[in-house]
Amino acid sequence: MSGSNGFGKTKSGRTGDKHMDYEGQICRPPMERGSFMLPVSVGCSYNRCHFCSLFKHLKYRELPVEEIESELKRVKNLGGMPPSVFLGDGNAFGLPVSRLSEILSLIHDYFPDCAAVDMDGTVTSILKKTDGELSMLYRAGVRHICVGIECGLDDVLKRVEKEHDMAEAAEAVKRLSRAGILYDAHIMTGIAGHGRGQENADALAAFFNCTKPSRIINFSLFIDKSTAMYDDIAAGSFVPADELENIKEERRLLAQLETEGLQYDGFHDFVTFRVRGSLPKDRNRMLETLDTAISERRGEGAFAYA
Repeated sequence: MSGSNGFGKTKSGRTGDKHMDYEGQICRPPMERGSFMLPVSVGCSYNRCHFCSLFKHLKYRELPVEEIESELKRVKNLGGMPPSVFLGDGNAFGLPVSRLSEILSLIHDYFPDCAAVDMDGTVTSILKKTDGELSMLYRAGVRHICVGIECGLDDVLKRVEKEHDMAEAAEAVKRLSRAGILYDAHIMTGIAGHGRGQENADALAAFFNCTKPSRIINFSLFIDKSTAMYDDIAAGSFVPADELENIKEERRLLAQLETEGLQYDGFHDFVTFRVRGSLPKDRNRMLETLDTAISERRGEGAFAYA
């Protein structure tokens, strides 16, 4: 999701004198739309996933603490007192613990009523931190880490260069849970390719029913021309699923998820609806929406790339 953070940020290519402009595209989980988004880095420290084009044009760097504090001061002087903060950009949890601790301390100095600091993180960035460090970050206010699970199939994760397998993902979220930190899962229906959506839905459902995420965000796969995955299609090494397959995959996943109170939000680029709600309370309504879409789209075969 892109746009303003609510305190005057814009999408720009530099940091101005008066306020910190956001460099690149703003992207965060939709459940964080009410949070103040505070950049702590530019780009993504990994930036090799075949499906992603968000950060390809950016050179990764950590923002100076002085710039971060200046932005906190600016927002406070405007009267801002956000109850939650979301740290950007692509893998804020990958920052060294010492840097994260310094930023968290500043946030609570300027916003003493802030109840939660959330951010994106990779499986690898979680596993690199000790149990003691994870517990310390929880005590410092970290509450949600949105983890790019993406897919439930190890061979697909390897093909798209995701940097983790499912065993490592399970270990990472188990360690977050032990520290008290909730995990949100980012997934992409369609990422397994043509003919494998149902298989991926089953694998993801089994994984989530064991690991119990707080929230699942599904940005159904859209393949931009600037991505390595687009080149994979041209080379014949990847055959994309069409939107009907993606919708069927989403339906199969939602039908199997068991975690009480799980928040789900699903987006597709080539359909007009959005499926979101709380499970199991809203399951039937969401399944009915998907059933209608499946019925309307039989035989269309539109691929999710351009």
